[in-house]
Amino acid sequence: MKKYDHKKIESKWQKFWAENKIFSAHDKSDAEKKFILIEFPYPSGTGLHMGHMRPFIAGDVVSKYWKLKGKNVMYPVGWDAFGLPAENFAIKNKVHPEVSTKKNIANAKKQLLSWGTGFDWDREINTTDPEYYRWTQWLFLQFLKKGLAYEATGLINWCPKDKTGLANEEVIDGKCERCGTVVEKKELRQWYLKITDYAEKLLEGLKALPEWPLAVKTQQENWIGRSEGAEFEFKLTAKNLQLGAIRVFTTRPDTLFGVTYVVLSPESNYVQSLKDKILNWSEIETYIEDTKNKTEIERTAEGKEKTGIELKGIKAVNPVHGEEVSVFVADYVLAHYGTGAVMAVPAHDGRDFEFAKKYNLPIKEVVSGGDSAKAFTADGELLNSGEYTGLKSDEARQKITEKFGQKKVTYKLRDWVFSRQRYWGEPIPIIHCRGCWEISNHKSQITNKKEGIDYVVVDGSEHMIVPVPEKDLPVKLPKVKEYEPTGTGDSPLAAIEKWVKVKCSECGGDARRETNTMPQWAGSSWYWLRYTDPKNTTNFSSQESQKVWTPVDIYFGGMEHTTLHLLYSRFWNLFLYDQGLVLEKEPFTKRVPHGMILGPDGEKMSKSRGNVVNPDDFVTDFGADTTRLYMMFLGPHENRVAWNSDAIIGTRRFLEKVWRIQEKVNEKKTVSESKELEILLHKTIKKVGEDIESFRFNTAISSLMILVNEIEKVEVISQETFGSILKLLSPFAPHMTDELWADLGNKESLYLESWPSYDESKLVSETVSIVVQIAGKVRAHVVVGRDVTEEVVLPLVKDLPEAKKWLDGKEIKRVVFVKNKLISFVL
Repeated sequence: MKKYDHKKIESKWQKFWAENKIFSAHDKSDAEKKFILIEFPYPSGTGLHMGHMRPFIAGDVVSKYWKLKGKNVMYPVGWDAFGLPAENFAIKNKVHPEVSTKKNIANAKKQLLSWGTGFDWDREINTTDPEYYRWTQWLFLQFLKKGLAYEATGLINWCPKDKTGLANEEVIDGKCERCGTVVEKKELRQWYLKITDYAEKLLEGLKALPEWPLAVKTQQENWIGRSEGAEFEFKLTAKNLQLGAIRVFTTRPDTLFGVTYVVLSPESNYVQSLKDKILNWSEIETYIEDTKNKTEIERTAEGKEKTGIELKGIKAVNPVHGEEVSVFVADYVLAHYGTGAVMAVPAHDGRDFEFAKKYNLPIKEVVSGGDSAKAFTADGELLNSGEYTGLKSDEARQKITEKFGQKKVTYKLRDWVFSRQRYWGEPIPIIHCRGCWEISNHKSQITNKKEGIDYVVVDGSEHMIVPVPEKDLPVKLPKVKEYEPTGTGDSPLAAIEKWVKVKCSECGGDARRETNTMPQWAGSSWYWLRYTDPKNTTNFSSQESQKVWTPVDIYFGGMEHTTLHLLYSRFWNLFLYDQGLVLEKEPFTKRVPHGMILGPDGEKMSKSRGNVVNPDDFVTDFGADTTRLYMMFLGPHENRVAWNSDAIIGTRRFLEKVWRIQEKVNEKKTVSESKELEILLHKTIKKVGEDIESFRFNTAISSLMILVNEIEKVEVISQETFGSILKLLSPFAPHMTDELWADLGNKESLYLESWPSYDESKLVSETVSIVVQIAGKVRAHVVVGRDVTEEVVLPLVKDLPEAKKWLDGKEIKRVVFVKNKLISFVL
């Protein structure tokens, strides 16, 4: 028997699969399609790690299984290569990101091939390829046409380390999602995508995803944060002067009579508009500045001591009875919740209660059921509420809203900050033209003078936004020497005058390109669609191709991207569906999250801990098949699991057992095998198939190990039985199984064969072992035919020597018989 040389075998079959395109998908096929997707990796300098290997191999196992089941499988791959990770690596290593990205992709591709993955490399994509990001830019222009892409100056999240703006979704616990730096607030001109217009559709869409984990859907629901309530107007006064009004949103209109003060967020425009009337403005201004240095988590954390300052000289008028209440500015109120102004009802809100106690403010009970020690936040019967006293909360909410306010639905979700002050990203295909504004200005006969120049100011702008004509796409990222972020709020592109200066496509005058780039999430918000039609030069994805492949059937990925990539991609897809550009409302039918791979010490892998495990070391030393098998055997796919470098040897020994079994194979197609082995084989075929389909990879492997251990005990097995074992093992250990399949004399790859089928009638034994219980204790077992009756079993048991000694001379009061399981004698 030849040696199991994993290096030689794996190299051989990787080359064979590539040359013969064994795993290529077919756009035209009569077979049912299966579109299996993994989150495509960004090519980091350190290469792909265990966190990549786990979902990639899981997706590969499922893809190979469905291919053997006769499906037309697409399992594509590409590179999410724009954005901060690639650029930061380039900066750290003092190499241009274009150069480092190409090198890192080449290394990552080499890794994936060495793992024996069956990706369809004919569909490979790269977000930094101009032929790819041409379509990312084109899709951005579609948002612009519909008013869902807009430019505005606002207070945004700013990462001082990465020197760029961040979307809300990229801030985790007040820190940059990428580098962990505490985020600051900074006012900058930015591009936004109006994801808030799709808040309701995003929520509704989750109801149509029964095969998504509940935890994933709940996380998205909470992030979108839908609240039903009402909006009320509180007029503002200062020394009997009317100062306009503020609008407040509340989910508890039934407590309106209990308002004893109003709170504005420090960022609120209301505060700035009142500065001339606020008697203690310098104190307020200092408080606002101090707030800028706090994260939202710090400001709103449970149990945090509440702080605030009264706006001296300003009062708010409660619309239900005209009483004046104090107005405060407090950092526990956020500008983006509701209107940035809240009515405080300390008797029925925990935060308001703490604040009122601290500043000795009135606490007025208006819903029965509470006590003076804490806020009562449940529904109840109204008190001290005028004509509404005595009503239940739900009825009062409706009536008070109808008379004094209006129904309102708000969302926690904010518009997506879509521009970055970095070099390595897709250029935003926009031109800023002064000339077009001047033309527009003259047409509307609105002119102003500034330093002798005619100009127009619209939303604070002195230019017109002009989209780059679609025929001029892609707007290519220019070659530069200096690409490090400036930290000034301008992208490094702003300094490249030769690229920035351009002629306007509308008026022909001098104009300037947009110099901010798109975020790293842009290219990944639609990439699965490009896999369906990767070579199309006239469309991002033809509907003919979409009819074949969409939606994605199974999407493997991490929980950490639930409110980032998963939310963004659903938003893009819903928008494209509304424009008639895609055929499916929801892009991903089933989402399969994976648990984290921890280091051998049970902690998250990190260089600082020194517990990082490189999968390539194990592929070299033990083989890709062993590493794949061990990775899938570690534990349930959705659980956190710790890597144990010592335990992998057991997986290697298992594969060596399978390798030795070939010596037991009889040259004849069939040989006489025991009924028990036949039953175990059919049970294993059923179990492994069901486990792969439900992503229970570890239990599938366990079943295979049990089967192989039993086969080790016999002297000979048939080619057919061994062939079935190889097929069952092949999704996990593809190289060795294809080699052994060829050694059986087969001319074609195992992956052109069919998954073995099982016979229902052979899933049960013809005999069963029945427990014999006497006086409450197990005394014997008897082997009988399946489903035999008590009349057959009883005399057999009485003749058993180990039963006779307990029964002879005893009076049997009762016999309890459970078919195929138990016979019990009560004496």
